[in-house]
Amino acid sequence: MSLPSFFEQMKAEYSTKPKNQDQKPKTGANRPQLPPFFHQTNNPHVLCITGGLTGIGRAIAILFLSHGASACINYFPGHNKDDENLISSMRQDALDAIKSRNPHDSPSSADNVPLLCVPGDISQPDTGADLVGNCIKTFGRIDTFVSNAGICNFEEFLYISPESFAKHRDTNYSGAFYAVQAAAKHMSTQPPNADGSRGSIIGVSSISALVGGAQQTHYTPTKAAILSLMQSTATALGKYGIRCNALLPGTIRTQLNDEDLKDGSEKKAYMEGRIPLGRLGDPMDMAGPALFLAVGELSGYVSGAAILVDGGAFVNFQ
Repeated sequence: MSLPSFFEQMKAEYSTKPKNQDQKPKTGANRPQLPPFFHQTNNPHVLCITGGLTGIGRAIAILFLSHGASACINYFPGHNKDDENLISSMRQDALDAIKSRNPHDSPSSADNVPLLCVPGDISQPDTGADLVGNCIKTFGRIDTFVSNAGICNFEEFLYISPESFAKHRDTNYSGAFYAVQAAAKHMSTQPPNADGSRGSIIGVSSISALVGGAQQTHYTPTKAAILSLMQSTATALGKYGIRCNALLPGTIRTQLNDEDLKDGSEKKAYMEGRIPLGRLGDPMDMAGPALFLAVGELSGYVSGAAILVDGGAFVNFQ
């Protein structure tokens, strides 16, 4: 979709809606929809993402699929209660999203959604290469690679074991390094797009890369490492036409913190009070910025950037 048509649609969407200054901003899941950015035949786009079965990764994959992309996701087998049901529901959610955005050009069934699910423990050095290999074998190329998989178990600094530290380091940083490297090796040699670019790499870091966390001393350094990795790979891979950027989510409500931030809890109220937009983030709030970084027409000169997606929390110090 061209930029003029993009702005024309947005103008039409908002010019016809009554303005209510007291209304909270809509979540990412409830905003007006844009036409598809990609097309399976005329403008194919392939997303490859780690940690794509739940939470932020799932939302990113479904949004890309709804815009006409193909998606290859990694997931940690056995980490969730029922992987098969999650995969089945993801296919159905993706089909519904595709039909909602583009009802005239949708797969006939959930089984026909261009989604490949590859199990693997991202903390292992070979998992990233295996994911990339499966993606290339099935879809032929990678246009956007997202390093998203990560863990965070809250622990007191004085009692963090070497095993826990190593698990966080290997999953959050080492696994990301090897997966990004594997993706970049292929992307650097694949045929360039019409504008000479070869794709976009996105590292999901965190607001925790910029601030401390008393019970996250084994976690925050790994997210700072992801930010640094994207800055360094931006300089290393620019000569190949590959852009690298980091997304820094704030408090995003997912299955990992749903109980901790349940409706009516004091912690949820406290966190919402610290966020200028007045609400917690939704996984779809992360998907839009990821799509922006994937589309060269929108972000073709953006590389080495760190984009906070936190509702304004970071700047709300006073």
